[in-house]
Amino acid sequence: MGASVVVEGLRITAGEQTLVDNLSFAIQPGEVLALIGESGSGKTTTALALMGYARRGCEIASGSVRIGEIDVLHLPPAEQRALRGRTVAYIAQSAAASFNPSRTILDQVVEPARIHGTMSRAQAEAKAVELFRELALPNPETIGERYPHQVSGGQLQRLMAAMALIIDPDLVILDEPTTALDVTTQIEVLRAFRRVVRERRATAVYVSHDLAVVAQMADHILVLRGGQMQEINPTAHILATPDHDYTKSLLAAARPKARPAEHCLGEGELLLDVQGLGAGYGAVDAKGQPATRILDDISFKLYRGQAIGVIGESGSGKTTLARAIAGLIAPCEGSMTFRGKALEPLLAKRSHDALRRIQIVFQMADTALNPSHTIERILARPLQFYKGLKGEALQRRIRELLDLVRLPHSVAQRLPGGLSGGQKQRVNLARALAAEPDLILCDEVTSALDTVVGAAVLNLMADLRRDLGVSYLFISHDLHTVRAVCDEIVVMQHGRKLTQVARADFDRGPHHPYYEQLANSVPELRQGWLDERDRTVTHAAAVSI
Repeated sequence: MGASVVVEGLRITAGEQTLVDNLSFAIQPGEVLALIGESGSGKTTTALALMGYARRGCEIASGSVRIGEIDVLHLPPAEQRALRGRTVAYIAQSAAASFNPSRTILDQVVEPARIHGTMSRAQAEAKAVELFRELALPNPETIGERYPHQVSGGQLQRLMAAMALIIDPDLVILDEPTTALDVTTQIEVLRAFRRVVRERRATAVYVSHDLAVVAQMADHILVLRGGQMQEINPTAHILATPDHDYTKSLLAAARPKARPAEHCLGEGELLLDVQGLGAGYGAVDAKGQPATRILDDISFKLYRGQAIGVIGESGSGKTTLARAIAGLIAPCEGSMTFRGKALEPLLAKRSHDALRRIQIVFQMADTALNPSHTIERILARPLQFYKGLKGEALQRRIRELLDLVRLPHSVAQRLPGGLSGGQKQRVNLARALAAEPDLILCDEVTSALDTVVGAAVLNLMADLRRDLGVSYLFISHDLHTVRAVCDEIVVMQHGRKLTQVARADFDRGPHHPYYEQLANSVPELRQGWLDERDRTVTHAAAVSI
């Protein structure tokens, strides 16, 4: 049974800025509390404070945190270190960054038990195998012999949970543990986490911006904005009758509305025609085949003003397809025509005009922008390269681009580090629009953004499509997003196109079984959805036997 958690008057600062302001709440033993809010709302900062920890440059200025009978904030440093990993366990978003690639998984999973001296090596290994089984990991007796790179992302996330749970902590903190996973893997991990938390009756704090995921896990939800609590209520109350307007906006953003354009298949100019495309990575043999083949026989057509979504789980070849169209890798077979002309396979051979007409927006806004250049300089470069603008004409166009993506003109003099994630992604869009392209390749452009910011970016893209007539190839593992934005969906698995679904048929079957699997793996914004899904799957399996 987990311990009770009581937080009173918690205030966390960073210099003159208040990150968390007078926050108070309580969690009963065995309950799960979700912390919900957009980026910068103080979710992770609050969760870390439960361990008596503040990130570099931050300070827990006042307040109290009690876990059971332990006054966390008044413990000596040595006792706080002992608390972390023994009384409180933390499961982070990025499992890959939490494991040492040079050591076996089992060595690392049993390490907390060995450091804290709670059990012998043999006992710890037996406990680890038990947890591997509880977390539905394949080959629980032997998976610990592997190295981190030899398991999938979803498996690694569950292994990190085993590492956190091996010493039976009183409180488990799960910080966006499924955000980086594709939709089918997310459900497997979510199911495993929920079962372990329930069976062990652990007290847990679940940090997320995804209300549909939280609805499957949490007993209560605490809504944060700007470090202040907007409301705290039972999950059912929050989902059905939220008290605060901000909570209502979160719920609205979690239910993305369709943003169709006035486009019909076969109307207008054929913009991009991909036929029999194959591509991969690594050294090319005498037959022109890459060492690692990723794409095989991909074909589709995209018309001017149309948005096509490309969906599939991690490793399905979505990003490789975008990179091949962008000219970042050369196809090994097949053809691509753009506006009726053959598209050169590599960027270096494409004409100035072809470069201008196809732009790409990458997933990670942070790494796509030069941190040492101002936004003005970042936007000026494509305007100078493609349009030859300078002087007042250049400055005027930069202001127009900022207006297009709804950013204030003052942003031009700032560095990327001074912008939020949503603002950075808007700058990336503005940079792509500077070329006045016909086609923008969008590679997971909202996956790193929280729900509210992501919804705002999607609204912006829909408006730009309507106003400018730009086409999108929208790559994502989020079927909700793709269905809201796109006219058609290309479904990929293992580098192959399985099917293509038109908007009119999104909800009308029959569909390819893999499309159905993806659609059925998207959590619904209501409690009990995962339980119902599990019962349906179990019943179907029983009937098939």
